[in-house]
Amino acid sequence: MRTVWIALLAVSGLGLAVMLLRHRVSWSWISRFALHLTVAAIALYALNGIGLIPGMYIPLNPATIGTVVVLGLPGVALLAGLQMTVI
Repeated sequence: MRTVWIALLAVSGLGLAVMLLRHRVSWSWISRFALHLTVAAIALYALNGIGLIPGMYIPLNPATIGTVVVLGLPGVALLAGLQMTVI
């Protein structure tokens, strides 16, 4: 059964990739997403390097970068607030 799920995931992922690469509109979406992803990673890296908040380190992983990509600057504030309250 596991093989069936992996095959289904591979086929659907391939179909999505083909559909995104065939349409012109998706190229602008992909480039804009890549730009946002890069800027978010650089912003988190710079924030950690500068040490704006002493003792605060936000790790660079897909979850934190994704949060910043989706939410922007409020996402950074959300991550900082979560780290201050939870950890």
